[in-house]
Amino acid sequence: MRRLCSLNELRDRGARGFELSLPDGTKASFIVVRDGDAVYVYHNRCPHTGINLEWQPDQFLDPDGAFLQCATHGALFRPEDGYCVRGPCAGDRLQAVPAAVIDGEVTIRA
Repeated sequence: MRRLCSLNELRDRGARGFELSLPDGTKASFIVVRDGDAVYVYHNRCPHTGINLEWQPDQFLDPDGAFLQCATHGALFRPEDGYCVRGPCAGDRLQAVPAAVIDGEVTIRA
């Protein structure tokens, strides 16, 4: 398991981006969404084009804060399961990453 952040670093019903160096030397970008004590983690990659979702750091949510939004094409994804409800990749999903909160720390299996 790899630590991404403390749960307290995440605003409730908010999302933040994190980057990790992997054992093979590559870097991976992740989106962490918090909803109370639950967290959802996804690879920061739009299924339509493979680019990062945000155009500014940590700007992942639509104006209403209800969906993750791809800044390039406007695709909207449900935070709880990454399912695309609107946009060029409708019906597809963000790639989920197994995550857990252990002793207040958000960890992933990378």
